[in-house]
Amino acid sequence: MLQPEQFEPNEAWIAFRLNDAPLHTAADGDFDFFALMDAASRLILGSATVSARDSQLSEGDARGLFDEVRAQAQALPVTLFVPDDMPAQGLAAEAHRLGITVVGIPLDQLLGFIGEARQSFRERFGTGTGPA
Repeated sequence: MLQPEQFEPNEAWIAFRLNDAPLHTAADGDFDFFALMDAASRLILGSATVSARDSQLSEGDARGLFDEVRAQAQALPVTLFVPDDMPAQGLAAEAHRLGITVVGIPLDQLLGFIGEARQSFRERFGTGTGPA
């Protein structure tokens, strides 16, 4: 099981979906929220919203998210962890373009990192009823 203590800041980031179920808006439809988290600090470095119809970040969305986070963190990670069950072709393509190694990992191995953020999102927006 991965632990934050195994990593230096900006050595590895985790990409994940914050919501369990799409968040509905009357004006614009359903949305999913994706985030990048630093594995060492467990801080969310940035997030992006995409239409639930798309189900994942496009390469353009991923490029914007990486640009935003790189500007804040002043670095890019060596490794990007992505839950095995999360569609991430656009995100992976952009990460590879930036020289970042993408590693698929079972969601349950990431819950120690992302569980609190997902729980906070669920409490704030009332999305989904599944596990953290």
